[in-house]
Amino acid sequence: MFLYLSKLLPLFFYPLGLASVSLVVALITVRKKPRTATAAIAFSLILLLVCSNAWVAKALVRSLEWQNLPLQQMPNAEAIVVLGGATKSAFFPRPDVDLSEQGDRIIYAAKLYLQKKAPLIILSGGRIDWRNGGTAESADMASILAEIGIPSQAIIQEPDSLNTYQNAVNVNKILQSRGIKKVLLVTSAMHMPRSLKIFQRQGIDAIPAPTDFLVTQGELQELGSTPKAALLNLLPDTDNLHQFTSALKEYLGSFIYRLRGWL
Repeated sequence: MFLYLSKLLPLFFYPLGLASVSLVVALITVRKKPRTATAAIAFSLILLLVCSNAWVAKALVRSLEWQNLPLQQMPNAEAIVVLGGATKSAFFPRPDVDLSEQGDRIIYAAKLYLQKKAPLIILSGGRIDWRNGGTAESADMASILAEIGIPSQAIIQEPDSLNTYQNAVNVNKILQSRGIKKVLLVTSAMHMPRSLKIFQRQGIDAIPAPTDFLVTQGELQELGSTPKAALLNLLPDTDNLHQFTSALKEYLGSFIYRLRGWL
């Protein structure tokens, strides 16, 4: 039940969901309370305009992604831990497992392995039945790694985790059973601050190895590079709204996890 509510309830706090609720209020009150309806419509419009412009969205994303910048020289460790969320199951008409936007996690983990940064790759991620079904994310990630030449004996699957806290708890059991002390933690840069704190709370010596950066120095410079660019980046854009929502999700997740004592 907690998992279901944790996925459902926050939707009403994200910009699109909150704007939708506000518009429903406007629809209900438009005849008897026109001022309330007008205020609700104005709130929805302002909310969407602010959250979907590049200046605001990229600033919020940057506040998370740049907390753990890549090390110039990644140290060696005993294992590479990759968190799920990087694949789409091989449902028809996909010919095979697809990489999602976060698929950089898998490619980066393979790169670190081939650089001999660690002899093992631990893949952590199950599959929520009511959301997507299919095989566990750990199995999907393993199939992709196998296709790009990573030997099966170097891959360990953890297929039961359904959130980041469970990732840390279940991976910790594997580490303890194998006497592994130090790991490279691979996940998206935006997800890294919360993930790193949860893993460290479990007593894991995790070195952040972030990837999948959405905001770069070049993109920040482009925002106001010319008056036209500055103006265009104020206009609403669905990609910006998605990035803003993803960053807000991380902050909200950290707040909830802290209340539960997981951070």
